[in-house]
Amino acid sequence: MRRTTLAALCLAAVAAAGLTGCGDEDKADTGTSRDSAERKTAEKEKRSQEPKEEPFAGLTGGEIAEKAFKATAGASSLRMTGDVPDESGGGTVHIDMALNKRGDCAGTMGLDGQGEAELIKAGDTVYIKYDEKFLRAQGKEEPEEDVDAAVALLAGKWMKTSAEGSDAGDLTGFCDLDQALGGAEDGDGRATRGRTTTIDGTPAITLEARDGADRFTLYVATEGEPYLLRLDSTSPSDPGSLSFGDYDEPVPVEKPAGDVLDIDSLS
Repeated sequence: MRRTTLAALCLAAVAAAGLTGCGDEDKADTGTSRDSAERKTAEKEKRSQEPKEEPFAGLTGGEIAEKAFKATAGASSLRMTGDVPDESGGGTVHIDMALNKRGDCAGTMGLDGQGEAELIKAGDTVYIKYDEKFLRAQGKEEPEEDVDAAVALLAGKWMKTSAEGSDAGDLTGFCDLDQALGGAEDGDGRATRGRTTTIDGTPAITLEARDGADRFTLYVATEGEPYLLRLDSTSPSDPGSLSFGDYDEPVPVEKPAGDVLDIDSLS
Protein backbone atom coordinates (compact mmCIF):
# COMPACT_ATOMS: atom_id res chain seq x y z
CA MET A 1 0.00 0.00 0.00
CA ARG A 2 2.81 2.42 0.86
CA ARG A 3 4.56 1.75 -2.46
CA THR A 4 1.34 2.55 -4.36
CA THR A 5 0.93 5.86 -2.51
CA LEU A 6 4.52 6.94 -3.18
CA ALA A 7 4.14 6.10 -6.88
CA ALA A 8 0.97 8.21 -7.07
CA LEU A 9 2.69 11.15 -5.40
CA CYS A 10 5.60 10.91 -7.80
CA LEU A 11 3.32 10.93 -10.82
CA ALA A 12 1.42 13.94 -9.41
CA ALA A 13 4.64 15.86 -8.96
CA VAL A 14 5.69 15.14 -12.53
CA ALA A 15 2.34 16.34 -13.88
CA ALA A 16 2.35 19.51 -11.78
CA ALA A 17 5.96 20.55 -12.28
CA GLY A 18 6.67 19.16 -15.74
CA LEU A 19 9.63 17.15 -14.35
CA THR A 20 11.16 14.12 -16.07
CA GLY A 21 11.18 11.97 -12.97
CA CYS A 22 10.53 11.78 -9.26
CA GLY A 23 13.73 12.76 -7.44
CA ASP A 24 17.13 12.96 -9.21
CA GLU A 25 17.96 10.95 -12.35
CA ASP A 26 20.05 8.27 -10.61
CA LYS A 27 17.23 7.50 -8.17
CA ALA A 28 14.70 7.22 -11.01
CA ASP A 29 16.90 4.79 -12.90
CA THR A 30 17.48 2.69 -9.80
CA GLY A 31 13.74 2.39 -9.17
CA THR A 32 13.06 1.43 -12.78
CA SER A 33 15.81 -1.21 -12.72
CA ARG A 34 14.53 -2.59 -9.43
CA ASP A 35 10.96 -2.79 -10.74
CA SER A 36 12.15 -4.48 -13.93
CA ALA A 37 14.20 -7.04 -11.99
CA GLU A 38 11.26 -7.79 -9.72
CA ARG A 39 8.94 -8.26 -12.71
CA LYS A 40 11.40 -10.66 -14.33
CA THR A 41 11.72 -12.63 -11.11
CA ALA A 42 7.94 -12.85 -10.77
CA GLU A 43 7.55 -13.97 -14.39
CA LYS A 44 10.27 -16.61 -13.95
CA GLU A 45 8.59 -17.95 -10.82
CA LYS A 46 5.25 -18.05 -12.62
CA ARG A 47 6.74 -20.02 -15.54
CA SER A 48 8.40 -22.48 -13.17
CA GLN A 49 5.03 -23.13 -11.51
CA GLU A 50 3.24 -23.77 -14.80
CA PRO A 51 2.83 -27.47 -15.65
CA LYS A 52 5.38 -28.61 -18.21
CA GLU A 53 4.06 -30.08 -21.43
CA GLU A 54 4.32 -33.85 -21.47
CA PRO A 55 6.81 -35.07 -24.09
CA PHE A 56 5.13 -36.93 -26.94
CA ALA A 57 1.73 -36.24 -25.39
CA GLY A 58 -0.92 -38.67 -26.56
CA LEU A 59 1.54 -41.13 -28.12
CA THR A 60 2.06 -44.70 -26.97
CA GLY A 61 5.51 -46.11 -26.35
CA GLY A 62 5.30 -48.03 -29.60
CA GLU A 63 4.43 -44.89 -31.56
CA ILE A 64 7.33 -43.00 -29.99
CA ALA A 65 9.70 -45.86 -30.83
CA GLU A 66 8.55 -45.83 -34.44
CA LYS A 67 9.16 -42.07 -34.66
CA ALA A 68 12.60 -42.48 -33.06
CA PHE A 69 13.74 -45.26 -35.36
CA LYS A 70 12.43 -43.46 -38.43
CA ALA A 71 14.30 -40.28 -37.49
CA THR A 72 17.48 -42.20 -36.67
CA ALA A 73 17.38 -44.23 -39.89
CA GLY A 74 16.82 -41.00 -41.83
CA ALA A 75 19.96 -39.30 -40.51
CA SER A 76 22.77 -38.81 -43.00
CA SER A 77 25.42 -39.60 -40.39
CA LEU A 78 25.88 -40.30 -36.69
CA ARG A 79 28.41 -41.39 -34.09
CA MET A 80 27.96 -44.75 -32.40
CA THR A 81 29.78 -45.69 -29.19
CA GLY A 82 29.46 -48.66 -26.89
CA ASP A 83 29.72 -52.43 -26.73
CA VAL A 84 28.34 -55.03 -29.15
CA PRO A 85 28.76 -58.82 -29.18
CA ASP A 86 31.44 -60.34 -31.41
CA GLU A 87 29.32 -62.81 -33.36
CA SER A 88 32.27 -64.60 -34.94
CA GLY A 89 34.69 -65.10 -32.06
CA GLY A 90 32.65 -64.43 -28.95
CA GLY A 91 33.41 -61.70 -26.46
CA THR A 92 32.55 -58.05 -26.87
CA VAL A 93 33.58 -55.47 -29.45
CA HIS A 94 34.12 -51.96 -28.07
CA ILE A 95 33.32 -49.41 -30.75
CA ASP A 96 33.51 -45.64 -31.16
CA MET A 97 32.73 -44.88 -34.77
CA ALA A 98 31.35 -41.98 -36.80
CA LEU A 99 29.74 -43.18 -40.01
CA ASN A 100 27.54 -41.95 -42.81
CA LYS A 101 25.28 -43.27 -45.55
CA ARG A 102 28.02 -42.99 -48.16
CA GLY A 103 29.90 -45.75 -46.37
CA ASP A 104 32.59 -43.47 -44.91
CA CYS A 105 33.64 -43.92 -41.30
CA ALA A 106 36.28 -42.97 -38.75
CA GLY A 107 36.89 -44.24 -35.25
CA THR A 108 38.26 -47.03 -33.10
CA MET A 109 37.34 -50.60 -32.22
CA GLY A 110 38.75 -53.13 -29.79
CA LEU A 111 37.97 -56.56 -28.39
CA ASP A 112 37.80 -57.34 -24.66
CA GLY A 113 41.19 -55.97 -23.66
CA GLN A 114 42.90 -57.46 -26.72
CA GLY A 115 44.10 -54.18 -28.11
CA GLU A 116 42.60 -51.56 -30.36
CA ALA A 117 42.52 -50.58 -34.02
CA GLU A 118 41.91 -47.17 -35.56
CA LEU A 119 39.92 -47.18 -38.77
CA ILE A 120 39.17 -44.64 -41.50
CA LYS A 121 37.26 -45.45 -44.66
CA ALA A 122 37.14 -42.71 -47.26
CA GLY A 123 35.54 -43.69 -50.54
CA ASP A 124 37.28 -46.78 -51.94
CA THR A 125 40.21 -46.70 -49.52
CA VAL A 126 40.47 -48.11 -46.02
CA TYR A 127 43.13 -46.80 -43.61
CA ILE A 128 43.83 -48.81 -40.49
CA LYS A 129 46.30 -48.74 -37.62
CA TYR A 130 46.72 -51.61 -35.13
CA ASP A 131 48.44 -51.48 -31.77
CA GLU A 132 50.82 -54.25 -30.73
CA LYS A 133 48.35 -55.87 -28.35
CA PHE A 134 45.77 -56.20 -31.11
CA LEU A 135 48.23 -57.77 -33.56
CA ARG A 136 49.48 -60.30 -31.02
CA ALA A 137 45.92 -61.26 -30.04
CA GLN A 138 44.92 -61.79 -33.66
CA GLY A 139 48.05 -63.82 -34.38
CA LYS A 140 48.00 -66.10 -31.33
CA GLU A 141 47.60 -69.20 -33.52
CA GLU A 142 50.51 -68.21 -35.79
CA PRO A 143 54.23 -68.99 -35.30
CA GLU A 144 55.82 -66.60 -32.83
CA GLU A 145 58.45 -65.40 -35.30
CA ASP A 146 55.74 -64.47 -37.81
CA VAL A 147 53.84 -62.52 -35.19
CA ASP A 148 57.00 -60.71 -34.09
CA ALA A 149 57.69 -59.77 -37.70
CA ALA A 150 54.14 -58.46 -38.17
CA VAL A 151 54.38 -56.41 -34.97
CA ALA A 152 57.71 -54.90 -36.04
CA LEU A 153 56.31 -54.02 -39.46
CA LEU A 154 52.77 -52.88 -38.63
CA ALA A 155 52.23 -51.93 -34.98
CA GLY A 156 51.37 -48.25 -34.55
CA LYS A 157 51.64 -47.53 -38.29
CA TRP A 158 48.94 -46.47 -40.70
CA MET A 159 48.24 -48.84 -43.57
CA LYS A 160 45.89 -48.58 -46.49
CA THR A 161 44.06 -51.12 -48.60
CA SER A 162 41.27 -51.21 -51.14
CA ALA A 163 37.78 -51.25 -49.67
CA GLU A 164 36.91 -53.84 -52.31
CA GLY A 165 39.55 -56.30 -51.13
CA SER A 166 38.57 -59.51 -49.36
CA ASP A 167 40.56 -58.58 -46.26
CA ALA A 168 38.63 -55.33 -45.88
CA GLY A 169 35.19 -56.91 -45.81
CA ASP A 170 34.97 -57.43 -42.05
CA LEU A 171 36.27 -53.92 -41.40
CA THR A 172 34.00 -52.06 -43.78
CA GLY A 173 30.97 -53.73 -42.24
CA PHE A 174 31.40 -51.28 -39.36
CA CYS A 175 31.13 -48.40 -41.83
CA ASP A 176 27.74 -49.19 -43.37
CA LEU A 177 25.22 -47.01 -41.55
CA ASP A 178 22.20 -48.84 -42.95
CA GLN A 179 23.70 -52.17 -41.93
CA ALA A 180 24.64 -50.86 -38.50
CA LEU A 181 21.08 -49.72 -37.84
CA GLY A 182 19.81 -53.13 -38.96
CA GLY A 183 16.30 -52.30 -40.16
CA ALA A 184 15.72 -49.75 -37.42
CA GLU A 185 13.16 -47.94 -39.57
CA ASP A 186 10.68 -50.72 -38.69
CA GLY A 187 10.56 -49.52 -35.08
CA ASP A 188 9.09 -51.52 -32.21
CA GLY A 189 5.35 -51.21 -31.70
CA ARG A 190 5.52 -53.18 -28.43
CA ALA A 191 7.52 -50.59 -26.50
CA THR A 192 6.00 -48.99 -23.41
CA ARG A 193 6.59 -45.51 -22.03
CA GLY A 194 8.93 -45.02 -19.09
CA ARG A 195 10.39 -42.13 -17.10
CA THR A 196 11.96 -38.94 -18.44
CA THR A 197 15.68 -38.35 -17.97
CA THR A 198 18.68 -36.75 -19.67
CA ILE A 199 21.40 -38.35 -21.80
CA ASP A 200 24.58 -36.27 -21.99
CA GLY A 201 22.54 -33.17 -21.24
CA THR A 202 19.78 -33.91 -23.77
CA PRO A 203 16.24 -34.37 -22.37
CA ALA A 204 14.97 -37.84 -23.16
CA ILE A 205 12.20 -40.33 -22.50
CA THR A 206 12.82 -44.00 -21.77
CA LEU A 207 10.97 -46.78 -23.56
CA GLU A 208 10.89 -50.39 -22.43
CA ALA A 209 10.64 -53.21 -24.96
CA ARG A 210 10.78 -56.99 -24.69
CA ASP A 211 10.91 -59.95 -27.01
CA GLY A 212 10.68 -63.22 -25.14
CA ALA A 213 13.58 -63.29 -22.68
CA ASP A 214 15.18 -60.23 -24.29
CA ARG A 215 14.81 -56.84 -22.62
CA PHE A 216 15.64 -53.46 -24.15
CA THR A 217 15.63 -49.88 -22.89
CA LEU A 218 15.54 -47.09 -25.45
CA TYR A 219 16.30 -43.43 -24.76
CA VAL A 220 14.67 -41.00 -27.19
CA ALA A 221 15.32 -37.25 -27.46
CA THR A 222 12.29 -35.18 -26.45
CA GLU A 223 13.60 -31.93 -27.96
CA GLY A 224 14.33 -31.39 -31.65
CA GLU A 225 14.32 -34.51 -33.81
CA PRO A 226 13.23 -37.63 -31.87
CA TYR A 227 16.59 -39.31 -32.37
CA LEU A 228 17.57 -42.47 -30.55
CA LEU A 229 20.19 -41.45 -27.96
CA ARG A 230 20.95 -44.81 -26.36
CA LEU A 231 19.94 -48.44 -26.52
CA ASP A 232 20.58 -50.84 -23.63
CA SER A 233 20.09 -54.57 -24.10
CA THR A 234 19.93 -57.19 -21.39
CA SER A 235 19.26 -59.92 -23.93
CA PRO A 236 20.95 -63.18 -22.84
CA SER A 237 22.18 -63.73 -26.39
CA ASP A 238 22.86 -60.14 -27.42
CA PRO A 239 23.69 -57.95 -24.40
CA GLY A 240 25.28 -54.54 -24.74
CA SER A 241 24.79 -50.81 -24.80
CA LEU A 242 25.12 -48.33 -27.65
CA SER A 243 24.96 -44.54 -27.57
CA PHE A 244 24.17 -42.38 -30.59
CA GLY A 245 25.04 -38.76 -31.21
CA ASP A 246 26.60 -36.20 -33.58
CA TYR A 247 23.64 -36.63 -35.92
CA ASP A 248 24.15 -35.22 -39.44
CA GLU A 249 27.67 -34.07 -38.55
CA PRO A 250 30.52 -34.53 -41.09
CA VAL A 251 32.57 -37.70 -40.62
CA PRO A 252 36.31 -36.85 -40.19
CA VAL A 253 37.76 -38.98 -43.00
CA GLU A 254 40.96 -37.07 -43.78
CA LYS A 255 43.89 -39.16 -44.97
CA PRO A 256 46.31 -39.88 -42.10
CA ALA A 257 49.35 -37.63 -41.98
CA GLY A 258 52.82 -39.00 -42.61
CA ASP A 259 53.86 -42.24 -44.29
CA VAL A 260 51.12 -44.75 -45.03
CA LEU A 261 52.03 -48.35 -45.84
CA ASP A 262 50.23 -49.73 -48.90
CA ILE A 263 49.59 -53.33 -47.84
CA ASP A 264 48.08 -54.24 -51.22
CA SER A 265 51.47 -53.64 -52.83
CA LEU A 266 53.21 -55.88 -50.26
CA SER A 267 51.39 -58.95 -51.52
